[in-house]
Amino acid sequence: MASVVTEKRARAFAHLDEARLGWFHLRAVLVSGVGFFADAYDIFVISQCLPMIYQVYYPSYVTGTYPAQYLNPSAAYNATASYTPQQALSSWASTGSNVHLDALLKASTSWGNLIGQLGFGYLGDKLGRKKMYGVELIIMVIATIGSAFSAPAVRGFDIVTILFIWRFFLGVGIGGDYPMSAVITSEFANVRYRGMLISAVFAMQGIGILVGGVVFVCTLTYMKSYIVQDYNNVDYVWRIALGVGIIPAIFAIYFRLTIPETPRFTVDVVGDTDKAEKDVEKVLQMNAVVDVTSNWGQEGVATKKVEVKQNDFFRYFSQWKHLKILLGCAYSWLALDIAWYGMSLNSSTMLGLINYNGPAKISGYTSTDPVTGATKTWSAFTDPSASCWDYFYQRAIGNIIIAVAGTVPGYWFTVALIEVLGRKPIQIGGFLIVAVMLAVMAGDWGYISVNTGAFVAVYTIAQFFYNFGPNATTFVYPGEVFPTRYRSTGHGISAAIGKVGAILGVQAVGPYFTSHTTTVLWVFCAIMVTGIFSTIILPETKGKTLEELSLEDNVIVEETAVEYVPEVKQESA
Repeated sequence: MASVVTEKRARAFAHLDEARLGWFHLRAVLVSGVGFFADAYDIFVISQCLPMIYQVYYPSYVTGTYPAQYLNPSAAYNATASYTPQQALSSWASTGSNVHLDALLKASTSWGNLIGQLGFGYLGDKLGRKKMYGVELIIMVIATIGSAFSAPAVRGFDIVTILFIWRFFLGVGIGGDYPMSAVITSEFANVRYRGMLISAVFAMQGIGILVGGVVFVCTLTYMKSYIVQDYNNVDYVWRIALGVGIIPAIFAIYFRLTIPETPRFTVDVVGDTDKAEKDVEKVLQMNAVVDVTSNWGQEGVATKKVEVKQNDFFRYFSQWKHLKILLGCAYSWLALDIAWYGMSLNSSTMLGLINYNGPAKISGYTSTDPVTGATKTWSAFTDPSASCWDYFYQRAIGNIIIAVAGTVPGYWFTVALIEVLGRKPIQIGGFLIVAVMLAVMAGDWGYISVNTGAFVAVYTIAQFFYNFGPNATTFVYPGEVFPTRYRSTGHGISAAIGKVGAILGVQAVGPYFTSHTTTVLWVFCAIMVTGIFSTIILPETKGKTLEELSLEDNVIVEETAVEYVPEVKQESA
């Protein structure tokens, strides 16, 4: 019996593996990609929201003085005036222990990611991809609404605590999206374009980052007159920016909730080859229909027809040939995220270096006493005639420049070349080039930090190869190298370990980025180098089926049919 079932399984999978690239594939990428667009938007928009929140809710932390005569000619030539919240930014995040609270708030989504990736990863294998897909987006929508309407209690939690709680639950939903989207895309994909399809889903992260900057620019432009009049109006801006994140998620929920179960799960976990064969036929039919919005309600419920391998997680990963792959995926993601998140969520230093961190400094200003003629030359100070609006607008423009220059192109180079070069060369090359760029910045920071052209060149190259490199491939690899029954779990574990790296990069290293920039850059460089070695133990997955990569093609357990023999009662004498 098992041989017949094995043949059916092989035949069904062969149809998926050899299918032409079609409309069902495009639909799967769009449905998964829209979720990742929302994921990235929600994760990275917080770095622009927080300064606005601190400005409105902690205005007493605005510090610094400027020559009083600069704005008031009648003032004494040697008098100073204090900046107001209308003129300068709150320094709450850089004052005392607040630097660590700021880092915790930036990392709050990553803490939620960790839980979501482990939880949804496990449940995706336990309950099925279909049952869990869409639930993560519902969590994201609810948490995004909560984040956008966060407010301090009169007595109780302040806004930082409230926002942390909502961002944590948002992270749970985002975390669940990682294993679900990667595995579903992988299991429906054909062999030839599987890496391209998975990386295309992940590439929507770059679009989400870019759109985040655009939303801020548009909102700030519209609100300029209001903010220049009263800085408290930036309270609208960050709430609008957070709220926009639910729009793509809402559109994708229906399509995710109605996506079919993958035939691979139906066979290898449920044990129903007949149902899987019918579903494969339906996928191939839909692949030829020029309609990415089409859907179908799967008829019938998959039922167990044969015994399949199950509940052997620890036995499977106790074998070095399998364990080393899990370790390679997980550590590579950890190494990447330490530096990627450590730099991306602490962008103020980088934006300052490209002169997009607020109004320029005024240097060489001299005030004069109109009576005595005495003069005083002041050290550089920020233009007090500027508004806090200028700071926020400049930062939004700077984020767009960084995204367009290196981040977005890097993702799409991966999509275009992953099936040409392979996963392994792209990941190793990315780790190596980013390490070199970080070493260049760390080794000559004194020059680069004051030379905008040099900094932009080096930083753009680093951003490009983060994304035409391990930031994309660490997402692709775990969706390919594990067996079906543990593919979602394996991806979840790898991603969760990666988020441990993100937490370390933001909370353990991030607070010292400004004060110890060179040391932090050397640490990031060393960690990038270790990622090369963790990649070496991974296989090249280009051109191989998922069953070949799992190193375990036979998952059907031989069954022995037991013939029923009716009981014969002996007649009494």
